[in-house]
Amino acid sequence: MIYVNNQEHTDARINLAIEEHLLRNYRVDEDILLFYINAPSIIIGRNQNTLEEINLPYVEEHNITVVRRLSGGGAVYHDLGNLNFSFISNSGRENIHNFKKFTAPVVKVLNDMGVPAELSGRNDILVDGRKISGNAQYISGQRMVSHGTLLFNSDLSVVSESLQVKDSKINSKGIKSIRSRVANISEFIPVPMDTLAFREKIKLGILAEGSNSEYMLTPQDWESINQISADRYQQWSWNFGRSPEFNMQKCERFPIGEIDLRINVSEGVIKQIRFFGDYLGLQDVGEIEKRLVGEQFNQAAISKALEPVDLHAYFGDINKDDFIRFICY
Repeated sequence: MIYVNNQEHTDARINLAIEEHLLRNYRVDEDILLFYINAPSIIIGRNQNTLEEINLPYVEEHNITVVRRLSGGGAVYHDLGNLNFSFISNSGRENIHNFKKFTAPVVKVLNDMGVPAELSGRNDILVDGRKISGNAQYISGQRMVSHGTLLFNSDLSVVSESLQVKDSKINSKGIKSIRSRVANISEFIPVPMDTLAFREKIKLGILAEGSNSEYMLTPQDWESINQISADRYQQWSWNFGRSPEFNMQKCERFPIGEIDLRINVSEGVIKQIRFFGDYLGLQDVGEIEKRLVGEQFNQAAISKALEPVDLHAYFGDINKDDFIRFICY
């Protein structure tokens, strides 16, 4: 495994660009391990409607950076008490949607530190039923990223203030607030430490087995990273985008997560369609949207348009018939 040092950058727009650069441009067959800690920021899932996920007045008042990532899943709050880990590896069938493979080394280190952590559900790490980590993936060609958060000593009051909690998520999970579901790892560690010391423990634990090396980012790497950051992660069009007008909105929670559908139909034909939500798709859902624009708004036409499509790559393990029913009825 190759460990990459992010040189203590805390700008989420730079750290996500480092991750993307390593995925697309650093050609190796080995797995890569990257850690980063972000200053206060909200990281939006690729398929989410930003303005519906954040408390914009609070976010602006507290100068919280908002940036969209390339992976699916839900919005998360980062601050200097949150450690982010990223594994970059080959995108074989044994790795895609296999969150257990990538979280197992982290869970083992936490267990060795006396934290009774375990992978639960589709992509969360819990301690005593409370969430300390969420994970997501995305792919590019033959390589993929599996990354996650580790709430170590975050300000949980800001988590609940900065994010909007949808009623569907509250009702489906029987929760009262985000804050009641999450916990800081520092609550469970017998020996007090700061976030940097915690990062070192996790790093050494993961790298303890097998042969490893460290890669230092070069000036050429940084040129690419800064360009990616400027072209994508610093752009309003990427992080917020323009939410188009739709004449129909539907929202439903599936086992793979919530799908929020916005659709504009004129004279029986789909003119615009967008999918938002916290589902954990690997491919760009925009490809599905393009395929459906121009189709008649009925079950037969939509079924035919989606016939050659593997929806699992875009939404996770969803039944195609259920998906078509959701759109049409």
